[in-house]
Amino acid sequence: MIGLIFGDTDFPNKILKTIKKRKINYLIIDLSKSKKFKKDSKSYLVSMGQFGKIINILKENSCKKVLFAGKVNKPNFSKLNLDLLGIYYIPRIIKASKLGDAAILKEIIKILAQNKIKTENSLKFNPELTLKKGNYSKIKPNNNDQLDIKKGVKTLNNLREYNYSQAVVVRNKKVISIEGKGGTKKMLEKSKSKKFRNHGVLVKFPKKKQDLRVDLPTIGLKTLKQSKTAGLKGIVVKGKQHVFLDKNKCISFANKNKMFISVK
Repeated sequence: MIGLIFGDTDFPNKILKTIKKRKINYLIIDLSKSKKFKKDSKSYLVSMGQFGKIINILKENSCKKVLFAGKVNKPNFSKLNLDLLGIYYIPRIIKASKLGDAAILKEIIKILAQNKIKTENSLKFNPELTLKKGNYSKIKPNNNDQLDIKKGVKTLNNLREYNYSQAVVVRNKKVISIEGKGGTKKMLEKSKSKKFRNHGVLVKFPKKKQDLRVDLPTIGLKTLKQSKTAGLKGIVVKGKQHVFLDKNKCISFANKNKMFISVK
């Protein structure tokens, strides 16, 4: 039995499809904004502040392992529906929230561990959704692109420990935009250039000291299309430390649009 703690994005759907295909026993703790799994008979609608309810659901179903996938929005703590355990744990969560989203997840994992519930790697059932080092498109980064990539990696590495940013756009060795709370899509919209087309890179790496079992940077066809609209030439992710959705479609799109997909 595996407990699937799901948020938004398409990644949870891929995991669920694999688990059903392999006939693995599961239950879903649905934390998605749209409650996208409410039609699944094994899904439970729970508020983030209901730790007692979440832990009881897991224990009542003899579930000692959980897996996190998908985006969960940072809650408005003043409006959370708290149960007794939620009241007990919420000061720890609020304290962690001041350090950033990655710190919240680390604290939740600690709370689960204290209740003898282990957190599995998000890619446990879908290792095919991550790529090894290499270039996956016909176009490869040239010397100027490599300088942009180097600048992007250095910028992300220099962010504070629990910064929520996982992505940066660099063009002509200049940082154009760093991912904010609005996510990668908004950052790419800000990075559009009328002057430069097919120039610059999106570098998307895990947060510093991130728990690599959860909240990995996710790339998909939408990201490629948004990068193309922003006038970028390529996307760079870190080997085995990302989720890559619609891989074949992404590679095909990159090749058609003379873009590169590079894994460092």
